[in-house]
Amino acid sequence: MATVELRFTPLPEHVRTARLVGAAMARRAGVADAALDEVRLAVGEACTRAVGLHQLHEVAEPVQVRLIEDEKQFSIEVVDEAPHAVPADIEAGTAGLPVTEDPEGEDEMGLAVISGLVDDVQVKTGESGGLIRMSWPTVTLA
Repeated sequence: MATVELRFTPLPEHVRTARLVGAAMARRAGVADAALDEVRLAVGEACTRAVGLHQLHEVAEPVQVRLIEDEKQFSIEVVDEAPHAVPADIEAGTAGLPVTEDPEGEDEMGLAVISGLVDDVQVKTGESGGLIRMSWPTVTLA
């Protein structure tokens, strides 16, 4: 199991780098070529959400992105340090998204986009931050 951790200042201009690194690691891990655009978009949405929450709550701590290569799957975890109004644990396919303090609904929209792109997604939020874990199966080359 190989893990790469990326930390960046919560600024929008760093999201592109996270997207590129996520897609490159997914390709290296063996995620199907057809899913690489989904990986890139999902990482971008998750990182944009984290940056937005950090800026909304004036959190200076870096956004963390963990890229985890397992034997049969590739996972990306995006961790924010921003407080969330209501603790919630959801998985893809369950009803409802966490309620947030986002007045324009961008947080919920981002989660909806991620859920549409990734079959295996978990979202955990709490007073000390949140985590989005997205996983894709890897292709074993013979």
